[in-house]
Amino acid sequence: MKKTARIASVAAVIALGLSACGSRDDESSTADESSTPTASATTSAAAQQYPDFKACMVSDSGGFDDKSFNQTSKAGLDNAVSQYGMQEADVESTDPSQFADNINEMVSQGCNSITTVGFLLGDATEAAAKKNPDIDFSIVDFAYEKAPANLKGLTFNTGEPSYLAGYVAAAKSETGVVGTFGGLNIPTVTIFMTGFYEGVQKYNEDNGTDVQVIGWDPAKPKAGSFTNDFENKTIGQTTAEEMIKQGADVIFPVAGPAGLGGLQAAQDNDVKAIWVDTDGCVSAAEYCDVLLTSVMKGMDVAVQQAILDGAEGDFSNDVYVGTLANNGVGLAPFSDDVDAELQAKVEELKQQIIDGTIKVG
Repeated sequence: MKKTARIASVAAVIALGLSACGSRDDESSTADESSTPTASATTSAAAQQYPDFKACMVSDSGGFDDKSFNQTSKAGLDNAVSQYGMQEADVESTDPSQFADNINEMVSQGCNSITTVGFLLGDATEAAAKKNPDIDFSIVDFAYEKAPANLKGLTFNTGEPSYLAGYVAAAKSETGVVGTFGGLNIPTVTIFMTGFYEGVQKYNEDNGTDVQVIGWDPAKPKAGSFTNDFENKTIGQTTAEEMIKQGADVIFPVAGPAGLGGLQAAQDNDVKAIWVDTDGCVSAAEYCDVLLTSVMKGMDVAVQQAILDGAEGDFSNDVYVGTLANNGVGLAPFSDDVDAELQAKVEELKQQIIDGTIKVG
């Protein structure tokens, strides 16, 4: 199968789940995975088999059940293994101090492809790639100025769909205050928050309003709200509750499992929220009732494609960037709270971002 054909297949599949239009129906929390970004890169029953190829993964400290980026990335590995008859190995990290050792463990197990998940694994992944030039390495949420030939960055311009999410949040706010917080003050977190902030400003510009964003101002990054933790749900809940006390009635947590505490706070206080990385109505269905939408990254499809490229001998260190234009990022289906008029406006803004009329970030 030629690479151009595979990429077209990826775009066609992921577009189903990354559309910025279409309300979520009552069964969306249990939607068939084939209509979401967890769909696999190819649906061919005659997919080439690679039984001697071993695909492996190392998680960030959130683990593979984080209902967010580790879990979605792991789905890409699992899809590759099941569809192409590959061997598999993985290891979960519980602390950043384990990253290098966990990668080396995958090396020792004879992996042909190793995917690491998360910005914080950048240095350890690069070091391992340089020491093991015969292994293909991919890393989610990191890119290098000059990567080794066997190391590929899988990145996502989540600022674009976050801009759309910010516009929706501002439109749905009744108090005129929305809030966002992150796990750490790192680029892969703040890109969401900046896009969200700018989307709110666009709503104000269009409608002559003054919806305020608490928790983040790109002009004052040191004053942003961060839990400094991606695992502690209690910290996330406390952070969101403080924002709600300040009047926020839409919460946008960008903190992995800690962000689930933000959804809990929204649910407890009868306010709305927007999830990140994957469709929260699928990954965290217990909070679907408070979600307006989710900002999604097609990490699973990008991971699966990188693994398949390695098996087929097409692997390169060219950085992958998921955008609205290539359907690598987008919004999950909206809740019924987002009416058709607002959905149409979001679609208009999406097209303006794609054609360059609107610059995000």
